[in-house]
Amino acid sequence: MSGVYGKCFDPTGARHGIPTYPWRLAPDGLATRRQLRAQGLRPGGQPIAAQAMRINRRTSTPRVAYLYRVDRALPVRPMTSRKWGALALAMLARRTCPECGITYSYCISRRYGLCGMCIDANHAAQTGS
Repeated sequence: MSGVYGKCFDPTGARHGIPTYPWRLAPDGLATRRQLRAQGLRPGGQPIAAQAMRINRRTSTPRVAYLYRVDRALPVRPMTSRKWGALALAMLARRTCPECGITYSYCISRRYGLCGMCIDANHAAQTGS
């Protein structure tokens, strides 16, 4: 058994507190949130059943994905008209520049919080050119 595999294999949970499996080697019946969502399911308040772990080769830090039991998962709640409306308003806010008020067809970068033209205008005003 390789050293990396040995660090990630703990089916009893003695070392990590919960059962731990190497990446992509978890037993059937366990799934991540994304895998549950692809099946039209959600964890539904159940506790974490296990975790899948892999070690990053460059930094030697562990990456963890929590696993939930598929048999205890609940169906995804359907979207209501109010949820759709709230989502549309949130996306509109992400596409609108707060400085010039123009609505774009893409989401504005969160790094600057402004559209490209406003960033250039602020940069030119700061540098005096």
